[in-house]
Amino acid sequence: MSPAESKPTVDLKNLTVIVTGAAGAMGCAMTLGLAKAGVRVAAAELSSRRTETNELLEAARRACLQDKIAAIDCDVSRWTDCDNAVKAAIGRFGAVHGLVNNAGIGMQGFGNVVVGKRKPFYEHDAEQWRGAIDANFNGAFMMAKAIAPVLVAQGWGRIVNVVTSHFTMVAEGFSPYGPSKAALEAATVIWSKDLAHTGVTVNALLPGGPGNSRMIPLSEVPDRSKLIQPDVMVAPIVWLMSPRSDGVTGRRFIGKEWDPALDGAAAAQKAGAPAGWPT
Repeated sequence: MSPAESKPTVDLKNLTVIVTGAAGAMGCAMTLGLAKAGVRVAAAELSSRRTETNELLEAARRACLQDKIAAIDCDVSRWTDCDNAVKAAIGRFGAVHGLVNNAGIGMQGFGNVVVGKRKPFYEHDAEQWRGAIDANFNGAFMMAKAIAPVLVAQGWGRIVNVVTSHFTMVAEGFSPYGPSKAALEAATVIWSKDLAHTGVTVNALLPGGPGNSRMIPLSEVPDRSKLIQPDVMVAPIVWLMSPRSDGVTGRRFIGKEWDPALDGAAAAQKAGAPAGWPT
């Protein structure tokens, strides 16, 4: 049976999505937002962040969403963890339909993020650099590698990579974070082409500026109202994971430019553009 012939009946209430880095600010907002829309979410997070994961699960309980969310221990820099995360999602919910590649390491430890001096690339520790690339790019690849065969076989699926603004990718002193996210956006374009005509779409999503998350230290921005709030990611991720976005692939969407008051397609048109660097 071809993927087109085996395409499942799709609506938000029978979808299962994996969100990596689910206990972080952006991950938590997207996890709860998807669950509120009816999606079952496998919340993948490092075992060392159990306290943060428990806070996410408590927030889900308070919102009466506890049956929609299952926590999964996952270090995206380890292939066995990525492979097991997909299997665990299927084991818990019976199927899997989408992936949000949200896990990542910011500029903490590499210099100031918003204000102050940043280190030049040649002053960074090589192993620390490698760890950031593993989390931000290689981990996204391994999660996509683990889930893509399942999505292709069923003829429908979603991969959304959380990237960053173009100016951040090339900002002075902003590596390895900037280059790792540039690589992930380039991969978004390539993967969308690799998966063309399979029913599986690949897109990029970003907040559109410094977000109110642990990646921006409180010491640098005490007034968190000046930052982009994680909730800007909710409306676009729900739309991107839904059947309403069928056929939309290889694009980048900016959360702060998404207007929830608009129809999803109109909001996507306003907030979206081709991913990568079209000429």
